[in-house]
Amino acid sequence: MTKAPTRIQKRNRAAILSAGLDVFSQFGFRGTTLDQIADAAGLSKPNLLYYFPSKEAIHTALLERLLETWLDPLKSLDADGDPVKEIMAYAQRKLAMSRDYPRESRLFANEILQGAPRIEEILRTDLKTLVDEKAAVIKTWAEAGKIADIDPHHLIFSIWAFTQHYADFDVQVRAVLGDKAPYDGASVFLDMLYAKLLRP
Repeated sequence: MTKAPTRIQKRNRAAILSAGLDVFSQFGFRGTTLDQIADAAGLSKPNLLYYFPSKEAIHTALLERLLETWLDPLKSLDADGDPVKEIMAYAQRKLAMSRDYPRESRLFANEILQGAPRIEEILRTDLKTLVDEKAAVIKTWAEAGKIADIDPHHLIFSIWAFTQHYADFDVQVRAVLGDKAPYDGASVFLDMLYAKLLRP
């Protein structure tokens, strides 16, 4: 029977994952070393290796946890809800995720830019199945005249692109906006943009 992890083990594992998220989101998978993660976690490298046998293991654990969180907003799109409100609420949830989880967004973006070597199978299965399911819901709404006749997959892609830009290109956004808080203005613009786009 496997013993439950101790409080110290839980704390160290959490520290490694948090440090890994910081370092991977900044330097990408190839630019990150175990020494960097151990240093950021405040642990020795041998101590880190007690919890995770490799850099790949830390990265995979982070991606698996991230994908669960990342898919939740789309899962919440309700086929029985008001179409425009449902789509706009999804876009706002994705924007909030960029605001609240910028490191996770950059981690995901770095993985995709490298060709998704560690999550390609999940993208082709779990992600594709969910997106196809919700695209079918959006298509049904469009065919019923409840929203504009738009390509549902590209609508979802546009929401991803628009919202994740604020996390993935945070430095550029803040350089241009200066002292303005980016997310307040983005939220207002998002509502205005999609309200017009979705109008039948």
